Amino acid sequence: MQPRDLAFKAPLARAWASLPAPWQRPLVMLCVAWAGNIALFFADWRAMALQWWDSSTYNHVLLIPFILGWLISLRGREVLRISPQGWLPGLVLFGGAGFLWLLGHFAGLSIATQLGVVVMAQASVLTLLGPRASAALLFPLAYMLFLVPVGDELVPTLQTITASITMTLLGWAGVPAHIEGVFITTPAGYFEVAEACSGVKFLIAMIAYGALVANVCFRSWSRRAAFMALCITMPIIANGIRAWGTIFIAEFHGIEFAAGFDHIFYGWIFFAIVMALVMIIAWRFFDRAIDDRMINADAINANTILARAAGFAGYQGRGLVIMAALALIFTGWGAWANRLEAPVPPLIVLPQVSGWQQVDYAPLAPWQPLHGGADHVVLGRYQDASGHIVDVSFALYASQGDEREAGGFGQGALPLNGQWSWERSATALGQGQADRIQTAGPVYRLSETFYRSGPVLTGSNTRLKIQNIMDRFLLKKRTTAALIISSEDQVTGRPPAEDSLRAFLKATGPTDVWMDRLASGR
Repeated sequence: MQPRDLAFKAPLARAWASLPAPWQRPLVMLCVAWAGNIALFFADWRAMALQWWDSSTYNHVLLIPFILGWLISLRGREVLRISPQGWLPGLVLFGGAGFLWLLGHFAGLSIATQLGVVVMAQASVLTLLGPRASAALLFPLAYMLFLVPVGDELVPTLQTITASITMTLLGWAGVPAHIEGVFITTPAGYFEVAEACSGVKFLIAMIAYGALVANVCFRSWSRRAAFMALCITMPIIANGIRAWGTIFIAEFHGIEFAAGFDHIFYGWIFFAIVMALVMIIAWRFFDRAIDDRMINADAINANTILARAAGFAGYQGRGLVIMAALALIFTGWGAWANRLEAPVPPLIVLPQVSGWQQVDYAPLAPWQPLHGGADHVVLGRYQDASGHIVDVSFALYASQGDEREAGGFGQGALPLNGQWSWERSATALGQGQADRIQTAGPVYRLSETFYRSGPVLTGSNTRLKIQNIMDRFLLKKRTTAALIISSEDQVTGRPPAEDSLRAFLKATGPTDVWMDRLASGR
């Protein structure tokens, strides 16, 4: 062994030797449990890490492992005054987290699988270190939830809120404006509150930052709640001001100048100012002294509720074995179900529809729904003698899973980061989900989405996932199909889109029967 190796390992050896003897064996077991978690669920941890690295929305999560280490170090001396113990009731939380992972795996829902593996890591602490030690580490354990990349689902809502704030401020500024969904028209031009302008990146980062500051700088729960409310509302309001400022500047200096100013000032400086303003507002209300203990080991050891809970102690080795067995059961069950695929025909084509004929697909603006991972996808256009024109997109899946979800986020008529944006919900003409979407031009399109799996015909993504989960839970092989019918709206010389879709649905007959016919390849 080289001298430099000894120099590196000596501090680690001293640190390990300084640990109280009752802590050494449980910490080894916890490391084994976490290593097993990462090994068995490596695909989920890898997917999370790639999102932290690749997505600017979640780049801040790269700091959270270091923050967790710092939070634990702040509590280190007090935590070591608590005796760890095995606690078998923690297996209930571990089993529930594993079952959540299994359901997410069945549904192809990455949020559920990733949340499952993180909660299993938290439950390992509870099972191997016991309720008192877990109470002492409660905030760092809870803060681990920020490892799960969640927030993109807020984009449509935040777009709508930002557009509303922008319109209000334009009205106060005396700028005439018209809004349709997230599209705003002013004398200076045509603006879209796009997904990148929703403010979701700053909001998610501010929530994580706010939770950290609330714990470290406040003792009062009312002050913590008020600070978190400030960290949520300020980014949303600030983003509305940002969008308004861009449009307002464009009124006087043109769109190109406003876009450049937005990228430089608002993108790099404005939100730093907002974060500083939040801290300035909150500074005078900080009520935790710099030398305050983060936790009180004596109070935790004396707590009667924790004492009663600690009465359910069990052997740590037994808890580790049971956790390993549960994890293997869930991963084995998931792997077995994942291999199940329903048979699909080698080819599917759009069928003839009475009174309609297929014509060349030539939309006014490029539009192609996204059906990631589908085994078959067809897209075509129908027209009848009355001038009704309907576009049909159909996708067939042999099974559902990660990256092959018929109703997954960003799938369907409105692909994530595409050229089209959601304008508003519309009245469904069948049993689907109807939406009005828009792109630059402007070009409008009315669409209705249907999902078919087994006996279910629905426009609800939630109902589809429940059906998929039940099928895979019971190891049933069933195909899943997605049908999107749509028509361009407000086109001179054409009937309204709603009339076209209604006429097409009447001609095809029952939608479930027509989808089954498409799925059979006939």
